[in-house]
Amino acid sequence: MYAEERQRTIVNLALRYDRVAVTELAARFDVTTETIRRDLDVLDRRGILRRVHGGAVPADNVRLVETAVTDREPAFSAQKNRIAQAALALLPTGEGSTVLLDAGTTTARLAVAMSQQQVQTVVTNSVPIASQLALLPTGAVHLLGGRVRGITQATVGGDTVQELSRLRVDVAFLGANGITLHHGFSTPDPDEAAVKRAMVRSGRKVVVLADSSKIGASLLVSFAAITEVHTLITDSDLSQADRNQLINAGLEVVRQGRQRRPGHSLRRGARSGIAARRTG
Repeated sequence: MYAEERQRTIVNLALRYDRVAVTELAARFDVTTETIRRDLDVLDRRGILRRVHGGAVPADNVRLVETAVTDREPAFSAQKNRIAQAALALLPTGEGSTVLLDAGTTTARLAVAMSQQQVQTVVTNSVPIASQLALLPTGAVHLLGGRVRGITQATVGGDTVQELSRLRVDVAFLGANGITLHHGFSTPDPDEAAVKRAMVRSGRKVVVLADSSKIGASLLVSFAAITEVHTLITDSDLSQADRNQLINAGLEVVRQGRQRRPGHSLRRGARSGIAARRTG
């Protein structure tokens, strides 16, 4: 596991359970306690977590944390690939088919996997995804206008939202930074959230692609309630208890990939399920 991947999971665990412990993290990731302490020191210096005796707690500004798309690319690579492959089954086909792709590293994997699909029109706010698709034998590719955010390489702002308000696509594929029952699907940046909200309104079917580390994390801005999304595609590390809670809330949940090792769970040390995390 990459250090960035491990550290992002640590942050999401801290967001979910309000505290993480060095010994529990070392056992979870099968690394030494010294490695975990170095991770926590890095996150403390970045202002994301605050070190306390035996572990760390979320910093006051943790809901504002956002990493660059290039930094997020290596994290959870295998899970993202499997999620993207599962998403292919939901692509519309035939004359006039339309797809909307949100910016993000998992949706980018879907864009690459779409190379042999016959979607006639693809709309995206991601500069890298538009560049990828323009080189592949897919249909027409439309890049939404607007201001480009360097950290996510996505177009945002009033122009982007206005363009989306005029669209109606067969399927909208979105990413999310956090997912909880009460705060819904969330992201750190208000401009990104406004675009994602417009994407939700534009899709006849709305699908979120997110690895299981996002479950239980609550970021600054909610862009959709659980009931506003039709399907979540995630990986097999999502616990059955969390899956049941999401299904009971009206969300279709697809778990894709290898089954976790016995005893491995995102719920290690949890007080309760996905709804336990405070949503701010």
